Amino acid sequence: MGVKSVLAKPFANVIARSIKRWSSEAERAQEFWFHKLIAEGKKTAFGKDHGFESIASYEDYVERVPLLEYESFIPYIERIKSGEENVLWKGKPIYFAKSSGTTAGVKYIPITKDSIPNHIDSARNALLMYIAETGKTDFVNGKMIFLSGSPELDKVNGILTGRLSGIVNHHVPGYLRGNQLPSYQTNCIEDWEMKVEKIVAETMNANMTLISGIPPWVQMYFEKLIEKTGKQNIQEIFPNFSLLVYGGVNFEPYRAKLFNTIGGEVDSIETYPASEGFIAFRDTQKEEGLLLNVDGGMFFEFVPAAEIFSDHPKRIRLHDVELGVNYAIVLSSNAGLWSYVIGDTVKFVSKKPYRILVTGRTKHFISAFGEHVIQEEVEQSLMKAAQEEKAEVIEFTVAPQVNPPEGGLPYHEWFVEFATAPSDMNELRKKADDNLRGKNIYYDDLITGNILQPLKITRLHKDAFRSYMKSIGKLGGQNKVPRLSNNRSIADALKPWIET
Repeated sequence: MGVKSVLAKPFANVIARSIKRWSSEAERAQEFWFHKLIAEGKKTAFGKDHGFESIASYEDYVERVPLLEYESFIPYIERIKSGEENVLWKGKPIYFAKSSGTTAGVKYIPITKDSIPNHIDSARNALLMYIAETGKTDFVNGKMIFLSGSPELDKVNGILTGRLSGIVNHHVPGYLRGNQLPSYQTNCIEDWEMKVEKIVAETMNANMTLISGIPPWVQMYFEKLIEKTGKQNIQEIFPNFSLLVYGGVNFEPYRAKLFNTIGGEVDSIETYPASEGFIAFRDTQKEEGLLLNVDGGMFFEFVPAAEIFSDHPKRIRLHDVELGVNYAIVLSSNAGLWSYVIGDTVKFVSKKPYRILVTGRTKHFISAFGEHVIQEEVEQSLMKAAQEEKAEVIEFTVAPQVNPPEGGLPYHEWFVEFATAPSDMNELRKKADDNLRGKNIYYDDLITGNILQPLKITRLHKDAFRSYMKSIGKLGGQNKVPRLSNNRSIADALKPWIET
């Protein structure tokens, strides 16, 4: 047993006791953070604009600060970019995490000196809770891979800017640096196919014990390893591999194939990191759900998902949530976000302690590979291409093709019914793909990195969608075909109407 294994258990037990304490007093922790955030927020431009000086209660806060999306923060972000201090939080952010927006294009989410520990410590705590519960520590002596975006960062008026995973890469604790793979140089490679080849070369003969990443990325890495080594499965290559850490997308579509590729099930830890904050992590192997991070510098509000776009949505605090109800998460934090609707929906599966499941997004979306493509982006991309190609679209829906039967990289499959078809279907397809890449940087990254191939269009017979809706008893009224899905249930049901 190595030194790290020996030291890991007592450290894990100390942290586990702390986590169990604050998770058992979640309402008190949230009350503390609410008042601390308001006290600091009074000194900011945002706080002065919204009357923080007169906020004494949560009810006061709700009166003064409406639910906000990124577009409402753009004027404040621009002031920060121009060099102004004390705009959303004291001083200036130390980072901007770049992420894909909806109507606003690229989003710049501030990360401050006060908020960065939330991102770093929460990932660490997930591992320590696993050690404290299971007593398993052997993995800390082996090599660990954290599949992430490039750690190379740009600067926006002196503020380091890049993908969240790239930013976090700079904060891997020193005691794990010697265990970390791949090398910094390899992690900086932008082309994912080339990057995976380099990662395979660096890791295939290493004692890999922990592997972390978004499931489709991990699957691609595993397949390249098997191809390169000629082995039957990952356990033959890495006999000591014992822990899979994942997040970012729904794991279920990947579970069977991943564990089959591994050669059997291994322990796993799900995490819920976001640019806006590290929301939750799996704290036990014995219970369902992820522990809500109530003591991480964030104050949570929840809105019933059905009300999020209403004129007067109901906003509630943690102690008023109900089990099994879909809620949109609203976040205020020491990164300088205030009543920020992050776009995710969750449901609680436990209140003692508060554990959640991520159930989706507040808007129609497709994110089978972590791309977070929304309905508006798809509609605008297709309509612009159709207009240019003098085509007329009646209806369409989009589904992921995770495991193409014809082989090759996965892709988005667009099922389209035309009133007037384009003269050149391939040109329309290419333009629609280019349009979507221009609107969504995550999707563009996946195409550029050779994780996805460009979208494919499957043409449907006339009246295909009408026939489909009739077949499921939903023809007429206000029933609509969902434009985006994260599974292939609709895609499979449309097979009888595919033009051959």
